[in-house]
Order: sequence, then C-alpha cells, then structure tokens
Amino acid sequence: MPTDSTPNLGHLVRSEPGLRSCTPAGVMRLMQEYNLAAAGKTAVVVGRSILVGKPLALMLLDANATVTIAHSKTPDLAAVCCQADILVAAVGRERMITAEMVKPGAIAIDVGINRITQPDGKSRLVGDMDFEGILPIASHITPVPGGIGAMTVTMLLENTVWSWEQQLKSGGAGGSGGNFLN
Repeated sequence: MPTDSTPNLGHLVRSEPGLRSCTPAGVMRLMQEYNLAAAGKTAVVVGRSILVGKPLALMLLDANATVTIAHSKTPDLAAVCCQADILVAAVGRERMITAEMVKPGAIAIDVGINRITQPDGKSRLVGDMDFEGILPIASHITPVPGGIGAMTVTMLLENTVWSWEQQLKSGGAGGSGGNFLN
C-alpha cells in the first residue's frame, strides 16, 4: 500500500476507482443524499489544500460542475463567491464567508472547524461560514459541528471497507480473495 496520497490523487484525476480523501468524498455523498446535483452548476471552493480543496474541486468537476478554486488571497473574493451556485468553505478561518458573499439560493457547504473563545471564557466550535447570517439566504447549509465532520468519519469507514475488500480480492491480508464477510 502506498504511504502517501499521490497514487490515489492520480486515480481521482483520471476518474478511476480508488481511495478518496474523506472530507471531499463526504461533501459529495451529502449532496448525493439530498439530491443536490452539481451538473451544470457553478461551484466555488474556497480553500486549496491537498486534502480538501483540490480533491473536492476535482470531484465537483467530475460531477460536471464548473469549478473555481479560490483562497484567502483571491482578489475580490466576495465577488467570486457570489457567482457560486455551490459555495464550499474550506479555508480554515472562522466565519470568513459572510452573508454578503453568498448568492441567494446557493448551496453553502462549510468544511471548516475552528475553536473560538466566547466572552464568558468558554469555547465552542464554528465553521468558516457565518452560519446564522447565511442561513436565511442559502437554499441549503451545513452546520458546524454536526455537518461535514460526521460525513468525513463515514467516508473513512467506507474507505476502510473498500481497501480491505481490495486486499481480499488480490489475495492479500491473509485472505484468499472474495468477500471478507464469508
């Protein structure tokens, strides 16, 4: 088994089966479960990391969305975001995406998770989007916590099962091939 993500990213680029980065795969699965088609939509991914932003952009592109990758240094980021039918925040900055940056009716997907300290000294988790401000504008929005994080765990389990099945099919992992439930 490879120890880095390079071969898996290559499979993703070529639209071949393989392990997928869990968080982007969770975003795509969540959209699938809610019948939120990416085809023909304009998607903006704010974040360019190798684990989330870039793989998610490729997955959205593979789902026939027109994709723009933006980041914290994108000039006039608000204008770029306002073009999005699907807006994904994966930039790692608390509440960076505000209501003014969201097109009415857009799908708003918050991948970020940031711990903030409240005035009373207690901490809580918030996303990269201003959830309360965007809620009345977006057609759909994911909460933080309780949104994409749970999907990331789900996709990790799916990757684990898929990987084990591939090992068994190849006769590896002590198996003789076939379904590991036999």
